[in-house]
Amino acid sequence: MTTIVQLNKFHNASPANGADSDLIDFKDRDIRSRRAVFLKWLRKTHGWIGLWGAAIGLLFGVTGILQNHRTVLKIPAAQVQETMLQIPLPTPAPANVKEMASWLQQELMVDRPASRERSEPAKPVAWGDKTLKQPAHWSVTFSSPKANLQAEYWVGNNFVSVKRSDQNIFGTLNNLHKGNGVGIPWILLADTLAGSIILLSLTGVVLWTQLNRRRMIGFGIGLTSLTLLIGFAMQELV
Repeated sequence: MTTIVQLNKFHNASPANGADSDLIDFKDRDIRSRRAVFLKWLRKTHGWIGLWGAAIGLLFGVTGILQNHRTVLKIPAAQVQETMLQIPLPTPAPANVKEMASWLQQELMVDRPASRERSEPAKPVAWGDKTLKQPAHWSVTFSSPKANLQAEYWVGNNFVSVKRSDQNIFGTLNNLHKGNGVGIPWILLADTLAGSIILLSLTGVVLWTQLNRRRMIGFGIGLTSLTLLIGFAMQELV
């Protein structure tokens, strides 16, 4: 009688244990499936972000190398051709620096407004043992990645001095890299590249940690890179 009871208990327990095992397997398969879907989506996102920033990233990479090594390696890449000229003032003469900037934009056929306008009032200056009055000084700058125009006018003269600096192709690329003389569309485009680099870094770290089990090695590489970055930056700032 005792044996029959034990067999009945055994038969009654087996279906429950089997159901629990099936439930655990189902949950494991569901977790693995979700993880696979997430990693697939993350790979695609990582790839599309990299494709978006590939062309402009190549530009920033090449110009960055040229800027980093131009002094040490003396790379004669960026060259500037300077020209000086004097332009007679119109009649009537501009009454202020804004009017002079508008007149120069038309006179020099510049396709964009002045990037900088500055007006210094007349002031006394020391000249040996005497004190002289320096006239008011106006300056206007027109900037673009390819050329830079600087105009100066001392109130009382009948002409404006203009200095033009023309960049070659490497100088133009460097100005695009640094954002000198560029418009809002280029600035926004460069911001998308910066955002892409941030997202690529984050998604790359997540992919590495999910696909590689040697996480301590990755942690060590990341920590070493961060330490070197902070160390070199502090050394340059001293």
